Amino acid sequence: MKIVKLCREGSCCPEVKITESQVKIGEKDNICTLTRDQWEILKEKILNKEL
Repeated sequence: MKIVKLCREGSCCPEVKITESQVKIGEKDNICTLTRDQWEILKEKILNKEL
């Protein structure tokens, strides 16, 4: 599992948890769970500046 914190000074601290089967993005009670395929599509769209 890989965990990346998305923090800035004085802000909330959501994180991205990546496992073999899924990716969870969010914080505490506000979590979005993606399959690895959905995660790859999201990354591709961000890298292609579609989002």
